[in-house]
Amino acid sequence: MAMSKTSKVLLIVGGFLVVAVMVGVILLAVFAERLSRPDVPQNSVLVLNVSGDLPDYAPEDPLAKAFGVQPKQSFSSLLTQIRKAKVDNRIGAVLLDIDFPGIGWAKADELRDAIADMRTSGKPVYAYLEIGTNREYYIATAAEKIYLSPPGSLYVNGFAAEAMFYKGSLDKLGVEADVIQIGPKYKNAPDQYTRTSMSDGQKEVINAVLDEYFSRFTNAVAESRKKSVDEVKAMVDAAPYTSTQAKAQGLIDDVLYRDQVDDALKTRLGYKADDKLRTISGSKYREIPSDSVGLNNGEKVAVIYASGAITGGRSSNGPLNGEMVGSDTIVQAVNDAANDKSIKAIVLRIDSPGGSAMASDVMWHALENAKAKKPLVVSMSDVAASGGYYIACNANKIVAEPSTITGSIGMFMGKPVVKGLYTWLGVSNEYTMRGKNAGIFRETEHWTDAEKAKMKEQADFVYYDNFLPKVAAGRQKSKDEIDAIGQGRVWTGTQAKQNGLIDEFGGLEKAIDIAKQLANLPADKEVRRVVYPAPRSILDTYFGSDNDTEASAKDEQVRAAILESLPADVRRSFRYASLLDRMQRGEAMTMMPFDLEIK
Repeated sequence: MAMSKTSKVLLIVGGFLVVAVMVGVILLAVFAERLSRPDVPQNSVLVLNVSGDLPDYAPEDPLAKAFGVQPKQSFSSLLTQIRKAKVDNRIGAVLLDIDFPGIGWAKADELRDAIADMRTSGKPVYAYLEIGTNREYYIATAAEKIYLSPPGSLYVNGFAAEAMFYKGSLDKLGVEADVIQIGPKYKNAPDQYTRTSMSDGQKEVINAVLDEYFSRFTNAVAESRKKSVDEVKAMVDAAPYTSTQAKAQGLIDDVLYRDQVDDALKTRLGYKADDKLRTISGSKYREIPSDSVGLNNGEKVAVIYASGAITGGRSSNGPLNGEMVGSDTIVQAVNDAANDKSIKAIVLRIDSPGGSAMASDVMWHALENAKAKKPLVVSMSDVAASGGYYIACNANKIVAEPSTITGSIGMFMGKPVVKGLYTWLGVSNEYTMRGKNAGIFRETEHWTDAEKAKMKEQADFVYYDNFLPKVAAGRQKSKDEIDAIGQGRVWTGTQAKQNGLIDEFGGLEKAIDIAKQLANLPADKEVRRVVYPAPRSILDTYFGSDNDTEASAKDEQVRAAILESLPADVRRSFRYASLLDRMQRGEAMTMMPFDLEIK
C-alpha cells in the first residue's frame, strides 16, 4: 500500500524530532560533563591508586562519563596523570597508594621512570604500602619516601618463576599433542602439552631472565636506600619483614597509618598544623583534560595499542582468552593512521606473547606499507615476543624496557590427538578418504611419517621464508645472524639490545620522542596523541550497526559468569586448550614458548 503524503510528512518530521532529541541529549551530557569537572585547589596532593588489572590501554568516552559510566583505569591513564601532575602548578605532591597492581616488570620499570621524571619538577612523590611484595616495593623505591602500614609486612624475599604444564591434565582426558617446532631447544611452547617439567632450554632461559630481574631489583633498592648491593642481597635472604623490622633495616622511611601519611605530607608541603590536606583522587583528576595543562596538543602522532595474544579477525577481550589482538582491527587502524595526512608519525605499542603466524604477517604487511608513508616506532611493554616481535621487526626504531620479554623468533604447529578421550567416552569413528594426505588433520591419529614431512615443509616455509627474512630485513642483519639468536630463544630487553633486536631503552614516552625526531617535529614541543582505532562511544555500543553485538554480549556474559567462577590456573589451561584447537586447522603459531609468571 502506498504511503500517503501526510504519513510521509509525519515520518520525516518524526525522524527530525528523534535526531534533534538525541543531539540535544548529547550536547546536554557533554555540557554537564564539562561543568562537573573537579576543582583542583592550590598545593593539592594527587592520590593515585596503583592497583587492579591496569590493562595497557582502556578507552575513555566523555559521553559515557557524563552518563555515570566510569572507565576502567589503565596503565597509560596512570602515566598520563603523573605527566599532568608534573606540569600542573596546582599539584604540590603525588601519593602512590600501591596495592598489588596487575602489571609485569617492564611496566614497573616504566612506572619508576615516570616517577623519576615527576621528581625532576621538585615535587615530592610518596609511596604507601599496606603489604608489599617484590614488585610493589620495587615501584615504591622510585619515590622520595616509603611508608608501610603498622600491621603490614614486606615480602621482598627473592624471585620465583612459575611455568605451567598441562600434559598431566591432557593425559587424564586421553588427549595427546602432536607438534612440530622450529628451534626445538628454545621454542618449547608445545612443552606445555608434551612435558610435565621444564626442558634444559627452558631452564636456561628462565634462569637468565631471573638473573637479569634480580640484578635490576637489588641494584635499584641499593641505589634508592643508599646501601650496597651485597647488603640488599643479604636483606632479601633474611626476608620477609614486619613493618618495624623493615624500618630497622632501612627499607622504608616510617611505619604510619594512612592518615598519618597525610600529616607527613602537610609538613612537607608547608601546611599549617590545623589545615586539612587538600587531595584529589586519580579518578577525579582524570577528568582534567591534558591540554588544559599544556599537554597533548600540537601536531598529531598516532598511538596504536596491540595488547594480548594475536589472532585473525577483530580484537576482543573475554574471560577465556583474555585480551586478543585481532589482525583486522590493527590493519584498519594502521591503514587509517597511514592515510591520515594530519598524522605525522605512528607509534605501535605492543604487549603480546604472539599467536597466529598468519595474523602476525598480515599486520606486518600493513605496517610495512605504513612505514613507506611516515615514521613507525614500536614501544614494547611487558612482553613483545614471537608474533609480538614479528609485528615489531620492521619498525624504524624499536624501544623496550630492560625488563621487557621479547625475541622468541620461532614457530610451531600441531594438533590434538583425542583417540584416548574417544575410547574413554565409548566413542568410535572411521574415516573414508581420497588423497594420500587427506587425513592430515584426523583428530584420532598421530601424523604418519609422510604427513609429518608435509607439515614440516609448512613450518619451514613460515619460519625460513617469512619470519626469519622479514626480521633480518627489518633489523638490517643477515638471515644467519637472526637465526643464531632466533630458534625460539626468549631475551630480556637488555639482552635484546646487545643482540641488535631493539634500538633504545624506554617506554611509550621515549618512543613518542623518537617518533617526533623522525618526523622532524620540534623536540621541545608537545604532540597530540591520537589513539587508533578510535574508541567506540557509548552510543555506538548500544545503537551500532553490528547486528550480532547484542547476542555476542549476552553469550559473553554467560561465558564470563561460568569461567570467572573457576581458579585462575584452570582458566589459563582452558586458554591453551583453545590455542591447541586452533592449531588443528593447520594454523602456524608464533607464540612465546612458555607462560611465565615471575613473583
